[in-house]
Amino acid sequence: MTSTEATGRPTGTVPLPPVGSGPHRRRLGVVALVATLGGLLFGYDTGVVNGALLPMSQELGLTPTTEGVVTSSLLFGAVVGAALGGRVADGWGRRPTITLLAVVFFVGTVVCVAAPALGVMVVGRVLLGLAVGGASTVVPVFLAEVAPYEFRGSLSGRNELMIVIGQLAAFVVNAVIGTLWGEGDGVWRVMLAVCALPAVALFVGMLRVPESPRWLAARGRTDEAYTVLAAVRSPERAAAELDEIVRAAATTGPSAARGWRALLGDRRLVRIVLVGAGIGVAQQLTGINSIMYYGQAVLVESGFTRSTALVVNVVPGVIAVIGGLVALRNMERIDRRTTLIVGYALTTVCHLLIGTASLVLAPGDPARPWVILALVVAFVGSMQTFLNVATWVVLSEVFPGRIRALGMGIAVACLWTANACIGLVFPSVVAAAGITGTFFGFAAVGLLALVFIWRAVPETRGRSLEQVGTVPQRSAHAADGSTGAGR
Repeated sequence: MTSTEATGRPTGTVPLPPVGSGPHRRRLGVVALVATLGGLLFGYDTGVVNGALLPMSQELGLTPTTEGVVTSSLLFGAVVGAALGGRVADGWGRRPTITLLAVVFFVGTVVCVAAPALGVMVVGRVLLGLAVGGASTVVPVFLAEVAPYEFRGSLSGRNELMIVIGQLAAFVVNAVIGTLWGEGDGVWRVMLAVCALPAVALFVGMLRVPESPRWLAARGRTDEAYTVLAAVRSPERAAAELDEIVRAAATTGPSAARGWRALLGDRRLVRIVLVGAGIGVAQQLTGINSIMYYGQAVLVESGFTRSTALVVNVVPGVIAVIGGLVALRNMERIDRRTTLIVGYALTTVCHLLIGTASLVLAPGDPARPWVILALVVAFVGSMQTFLNVATWVVLSEVFPGRIRALGMGIAVACLWTANACIGLVFPSVVAAAGITGTFFGFAAVGLLALVFIWRAVPETRGRSLEQVGTVPQRSAHAADGSTGAGR
């Protein structure tokens, strides 16, 4: 059993020189900012439908079923994008893959804005989904591979923060445009068109961002890997970290299987991928994205008018950003498993309270919409503070280097499949079961997620990616007893 020192690194390993301060820290921050524009696009494209859907439905003649198709088409596209993103990133590299995704974001936006009917809109949403799914796989892997282990969680977590900033931006843009332009023809096209701006910024920025040093080292390009590390580390740290990366690669041997060959030939790797997929699916089955996609509809169902719901819908977005900032501060202070367990406990309680409030407070009661809004805000805050950032950070850390992008792609594809299914059926479920039945159902799933996290998810905080990939992944019970960092 591996113990840890006060730093959180396993004993018996040579400590790396400190990261230090200086221009290299600023360069690392710029690299992270550019890459996380992919997260901003992810958030805007998934959140903009929240306010654009109702005017779009009126102009294109959508029914509740076709509303679900428009919403979920992006999500099903994201399943494919996530599955392909890992493979493309392994073959081409992280940097060119993210650059390509910026182009797909832009093209998908143009198609959606110009869509004259349902069919073209679905095509555009699928293209955006390919880009969103690819970004959700490749950007976290890139950030994890370029970050020092000491603050890998907070650096990788910036992508999730940018996702909720993108969603908040979508809510604010929707509210401003809806207020200024009303619900006239074409207002939803303006809402969608804003997404083109960060897509251009991501493309231009990625042309100047370096490749992942770990991807370069895995392909024997150690000189290039050192050049990248030296740009975002002190010289002593760059040399020592490259040595650790090379030594970790040597333990598997130059002919070691990678990708699907490695995965299918090792039951331990299969288990890690199944755990990663479970983490992703559990996060989606909280129903968080049903609030992000259909928040306005939920608030209208609770008793708000459509115009009021469009404005107050910004509040959950603001709380999500605040929760994300708190989560980043806690990433290097609280173990990942502890964060996830607290998060699922809080969100399950929120689900029960939302269901109870909608049951006890009858439609027409003036307190009903405000109580439900407060509970929705509490749910979103709990999700963002304890679950969303931690989920993406753990997924970026938990897979060994031989299958990191592939494992991330499989896990995120499962995440998006669950997301897509919820996006497709949520309007029909709310219509059939109401808010009460819907959120009681989410609460039941939350209890199952708690059991899964407790029993299956390993601790990854305080280890370099090479150590996460080589140290045996212990069960939750073992991890509780021996990862002393931060306790």
